[in-house]
Amino acid sequence: MDRIPKIFKNFYFIAGAVFLIWMLFIDGNDLISQWRLASRYSDLQKEKEYYQEMIKDVELDREGLLSDDELLEKFARERYLMKKESEDLFVIVEKE
Repeated sequence: MDRIPKIFKNFYFIAGAVFLIWMLFIDGNDLISQWRLASRYSDLQKEKEYYQEMIKDVELDREGLLSDDELLEKFARERYLMKKESEDLFVIVEKE
């Protein structure tokens, strides 16, 4: 016992070391969990920016479709395979 430095016998040092170990590794909000949450947060921020850009693009497309009847017809034919009463529709699917 005489070889152990006096600071390691101090109650406050021991309590502080236990507290530090507890907070860094054992607690529910430990260092690893905080790192994972920060990583997830940055991923979600990137997704948010992507979807905001997509919303802007869709709004521009919507404005264009609502203002131009020919563009609306073209969009409906291509996207939703709509046709006029007197037309026949053939869909060609290329094998990959």
